[in-house]
Amino acid sequence: MSKNHQATPAYGKGSVLAYRTYLPSLTGVKVIPESSFKGRENILFAANIEVTVAGEAFRPSFSEGDNSLVVATDSMKNFIQRHLGTFQGTTMEGFLDYTARAFLDKYDQISSVELKGDLLSFEQMDRTMSEERTPSQLVFKQSNNEQSQATIQIERTASEYEITKQQSSLKDLQLIKVQGNSFSGFVRDEYTTLPEDSNRPLFIYLNIHWTYEHNHEALGDQPAKYVAAEQIRDLAASIFDQTQTKSIQHLIYVIGCSILNIFPQLLYVSFESQNHTWDLIVDDIPNSEGKVYTEPRPPYGFQLFTVTREDAAKEKAQHAAESAQ
Repeated sequence: MSKNHQATPAYGKGSVLAYRTYLPSLTGVKVIPESSFKGRENILFAANIEVTVAGEAFRPSFSEGDNSLVVATDSMKNFIQRHLGTFQGTTMEGFLDYTARAFLDKYDQISSVELKGDLLSFEQMDRTMSEERTPSQLVFKQSNNEQSQATIQIERTASEYEITKQQSSLKDLQLIKVQGNSFSGFVRDEYTTLPEDSNRPLFIYLNIHWTYEHNHEALGDQPAKYVAAEQIRDLAASIFDQTQTKSIQHLIYVIGCSILNIFPQLLYVSFESQNHTWDLIVDDIPNSEGKVYTEPRPPYGFQLFTVTREDAAKEKAQHAAESAQ
């Protein structure tokens, strides 16, 4: 049983799906060499939202069955979906902030609101016009690839509303690098059966989370300060390609430092990573450098790590010193 306790009574609604066509476009983001991302047209903005509201006013509904101040979760669902129709921003973070503040405006009994939103991925299909293939402005396919996610919590204070939690995320990024990865020098004892490897494929799952030093910069109102999940994805893949990785731990450290050095408006970057590297079946194929692999056994390794700006500064200084030699 979990030891985490919710001191203030809270409840909410999950899996609130809302699809908005022709949200204003996200433009003016910082362009980086590692990514072709320059903005989102937002022709189709697809969201899966979870809302949690908290307040001492809801305690009687738990202790006495008194529902006089309870906002039905079905009403919350309608509230979120209809506010997507009036939202004039360009990002998920901005929509969550807009909707959380609207909840607090509407319902005085709510002391805090946390909204978590997955941006569902729909990819533009191509069309052929006059023998030229261009992205369709009408037809999209739903993708099961990685997703961006945002979380905002806003609390009611004596005089204003305050953002008390902000996190942007890229979830379920799966990357395979076929060579250029090693894992050696680890503890060897009577329990060790894993051989050392100086050049292995590496298949990783990544959840990457980033937090801004100034919460309002996450909302997209200042596009040049906004960091898009697409840029984090492309940057992670580029660093993976260029790095002779000594371990997954080493890889996520380098990725995190690179993110923070490119986007100094971020406070820290956190990782949840998993190792799903394939098992070797055929090691030697005549006249080929190829090999044959299969899925690994069910147990997998995972790593949890947070990279800070101090880490990024040390990595940058070390890289500069090595380049000067």
